[in-house]
Amino acid sequence: MKYHFKIHKEKDGFWAECLELKGCSTQADSKDELYKNMQESLNLYLDEPEDSKIDFPLPKLKVKKQANVVDIQVDPKVAFALLLRHARHEKKFTQSKMAKLLNYSSIFSYQKLESSKSANPTLVKVQKLQEVLPNLRLDLLFG
Repeated sequence: MKYHFKIHKEKDGFWAECLELKGCSTQADSKDELYKNMQESLNLYLDEPEDSKIDFPLPKLKVKKQANVVDIQVDPKVAFALLLRHARHEKKFTQSKMAKLLNYSSIFSYQKLESSKSANPTLVKVQKLQEVLPNLRLDLLFG
C-alpha cells in the first residue's frame, strides 16, 4: 500500500506532506533523509492505538504524475492492520463479532490482528478473514 507525498524544496532543506492524510508531514536536510522520514512518519501516523475510533482514508490508487510527488510504501504490518480495520468497519462488525465469526476463544486473539505490533497472520487465517470479510482489500498490501 502506497501513499503519496508532495516534496517541497526550501532554502535550507526539504519538507513533504502526504496528499491523502492531513497533518502527516516531515522535513529533512537532504532528500535521502527525507525519504526515510516520509516512511517513518507515514507508519507512525497510520499506526493508531487499538482503542482508536479513527478510520484513516485509504490511499488514492491513481495520482496525477508530478515531478515532486512520490509514492511511499506502508510497512506491511501497519497496512494489514489498517485494511482489516477498514473492512470490519465497512461491514459494521465489532471486534467481538469478528472474534466469534473466526471462532476465536477471546476478543484479544482478534485484536492482535488489528495491531501492527502483532499482526502476522498465517495463510489459513488470511483465507478465513477473506471469507468473513470479502471486502478485505489484500491486493493493496504490496501494490
